[in-house]
Amino acid sequence: MAHWLVKSEPSTWSFDDQLAAGEKGTNWNGVRNHAAKLNLMAMKVGEQAFFYHSNQGKAIVGIVEVTIAYYPDPTDATGRFGMVDFKAVRALETPVTLDAIKADRRLAEMVLVKNSRLSVQPVAAEEWRAVLSLAKA
Repeated sequence: MAHWLVKSEPSTWSFDDQLAAGEKGTNWNGVRNHAAKLNLMAMKVGEQAFFYHSNQGKAIVGIVEVTIAYYPDPTDATGRFGMVDFKAVRALETPVTLDAIKADRRLAEMVLVKNSRLSVQPVAAEEWRAVLSLAKA
């Protein structure tokens, strides 16, 4: 199974909001970048993603799981973009900051380091394990 990272500004949608959505979860709409769209399209039900607070906090704070694979995003008037649904799996006991990620040599090639603006990105298996070790998870 693949692993992912999704970004959200906590003032718009935080991991606490995701947790409050419960088992039903919520959709991940509003993505308007073609590279991010391709990553959403590649996601399969059951795959997990790190939940990253962007702008405020700049840290991986939790894990979500794909519950519904890619489907059209009704907020996109052009019909070109879609979304997936996620439910919260768990919060990370120790959030992993962007500074900590950049300081860890194991994560030097992580997309978050190389292309920090991409809102939906793949995470290699070894990167997934390294982040979890930093989170003491």
